[in-house]
Amino acid sequence: MMYLRRIIVKDFRNILSADIAFSSKINCICGDNGEGKTNLLDAVYYLSMTKSFLSSNDRYTYNHNAGEAVLHGSYMDGDSALDIAVAVRKDGSKTVKRNGKAYKRVSEHIGVIPAVMTAPSDISLIHDSGEERRRFMNMMISQMDQEYLRSLISYNRLLKQRNSLLKQDGNMDILIDTVSERMYGFSEYIRNARARAAEMLDSGAAACYNMISGGKESVRISYRSDISGELGTREVFAASMQKDRVMGYTTAGVHRDDLELTMDGYPIRKCSSQGQQKSFLIALKMAQYAVMCNTRQVRPILLFDDLFDKLDAGRVAALIRTVVEGDFGQIFITDTDEGRLRGIVGEITDQGRFYNVRGGVVTEK
Repeated sequence: MMYLRRIIVKDFRNILSADIAFSSKINCICGDNGEGKTNLLDAVYYLSMTKSFLSSNDRYTYNHNAGEAVLHGSYMDGDSALDIAVAVRKDGSKTVKRNGKAYKRVSEHIGVIPAVMTAPSDISLIHDSGEERRRFMNMMISQMDQEYLRSLISYNRLLKQRNSLLKQDGNMDILIDTVSERMYGFSEYIRNARARAAEMLDSGAAACYNMISGGKESVRISYRSDISGELGTREVFAASMQKDRVMGYTTAGVHRDDLELTMDGYPIRKCSSQGQQKSFLIALKMAQYAVMCNTRQVRPILLFDDLFDKLDAGRVAALIRTVVEGDFGQIFITDTDEGRLRGIVGEITDQGRFYNVRGGVVTEK
């Protein structure tokens, strides 16, 4: 099992300085809203993903009065120690080091320390555009498959070139065909990996939601792509070429893939209550955890931000009992009510550690 045993934080958002030792099992981070408990959770996430789950822009990562943010995590991977250091600078540069050696490309770190995050912002997976669901798929699969991440980076780079050519006047057919030809292999790899992952998510989320809801409804996750077994990327690009020229961008391809989320056969975003949507999101993230664990044979770090925002106290207790007593690894939970969380965790395990965050200052209690 891999777990974070110590983190050092400097000038990360409102946390100016912190040096914290963690439990290998369950860590409870408490504090009022706006004090920094979510920022601490984000620091743990950042060490895994080299980016924030709160913002896609690193300019909001470091403290406004500092020139850079620094994170250092000391992990145990079985019997071996693993040290990860991240520095994010005001000039836009970023360095990620593993055991003192910097990666040539930051993307090489993705998957080294797998993590699954659930937060109130997950609601965007239901209500926002397909871009949010593609981002979710990309972050999950990239942690399991470096070839997928390389294919995704290459495809997006070529897509940008193709779109640029489509905007230009004159006969660009030869150049467009050349770029398109290079995209085919990457596209097929991405499509196949997403299809496999969606199938595993579907069965896992259905089982978990059934447990949470008591079998009141059934949920499904279906993968939708312009690319299919019968219609490959070459055929899709050829069929959409006339429209692409008019629009000035690539209108079809895996960059438009989506996940269809349904409950009892109807779209979740239109035909489900707020409580049902929150329960579905927990089920989705638990399915993600199971898929990553089974594929990598490594237990990801599990991060719950404001879990009580999603479920009532009874269901939170049942979920915590499931993850603590089940085949799970290290867990982090944030909550505004320390007494409530202590009451639930204390009945389940004596391996919990509690921390309070106030004004960006972290203390263990």
